[in-house]
Amino acid sequence: MKFFRLLSLPFLIALVAMPGESAPRADAPANPNKADKAKGVKTYEIPYKTTIPKHIVIRAKINGKGPFNFILDTGAPALFIATKVGDKAGLKGDAKKWSVIDRFEIEGGLVIEKARGRVETPFQLEGMNGMGLAGLEIHGLVGYDLLAKYRMEIDFTRDKMTWTELDYVPKLPAMKGGGGGGQGGLEMMGGLMKTFGALMGRTSTPAVSLRGFYGMALVDGDEFPKVTAVLDKGPAGLAGLKVGDILTKIDGRSVTNIADVLNRANKLSPGSSVKVTVKRDDKTTEITITPGEGI
Repeated sequence: MKFFRLLSLPFLIALVAMPGESAPRADAPANPNKADKAKGVKTYEIPYKTTIPKHIVIRAKINGKGPFNFILDTGAPALFIATKVGDKAGLKGDAKKWSVIDRFEIEGGLVIEKARGRVETPFQLEGMNGMGLAGLEIHGLVGYDLLAKYRMEIDFTRDKMTWTELDYVPKLPAMKGGGGGGQGGLEMMGGLMKTFGALMGRTSTPAVSLRGFYGMALVDGDEFPKVTAVLDKGPAGLAGLKVGDILTKIDGRSVTNIADVLNRANKLSPGSSVKVTVKRDDKTTEITITPGEGI
């Protein structure tokens, strides 16, 4: 079977070559769909979001640190954790950069004990963050050897996907050397993209101001974006939004940072209404805003 690569831009190729034959992998389960019929099989509802170029992102904590943003990438052979994140989580890799994570906790209740991953920053990750392509900072890649243990059902009209455990343990990938990009010098591309991004004024988490559109300003918080300013006579102010409100959903879909809000805002036209769910004084309130002209 051919593996769909979520990192689909031409230069974001797989970290190592994956099989391209039409026949199934020799070590693949004969029929993974039967796994959910077995007694005691666990199912998880995993929150996700999509980046600006539509990569699927989940959040996870590493040994209690985080949460961090991870792209699901079946083209990556393993779990990759950016070096600075690995340092923050206290991970110590071996000579080939492999590390054992005591607790890899994916948002949605899935906890993986003693997960195995590589602590390094692949050129794909460095390039994406350097160019600000995702609209938020990406901290790692969740690759095939972890994803293959679950059957995933994704409905893009929902903000959660379903992961069902499979009775299947994929073979550990064979990695050459310690680097994540070593194919004909492609590891240099991440650095070049980072340089180009700086010249273009791009950052991994672009600053966003929505004063002209909603009449409010936001800042990223630990879990959700927070309102820092509201124009009294702007669309948000007239609808009842207040400084200090914490945005959790827009039209029923979770938002976890400013980029999520911007993505949603770009899909709206002036005059259309949007329902915003906010936390205020430990209470959840739903506010309907009719955006005006602007960005």
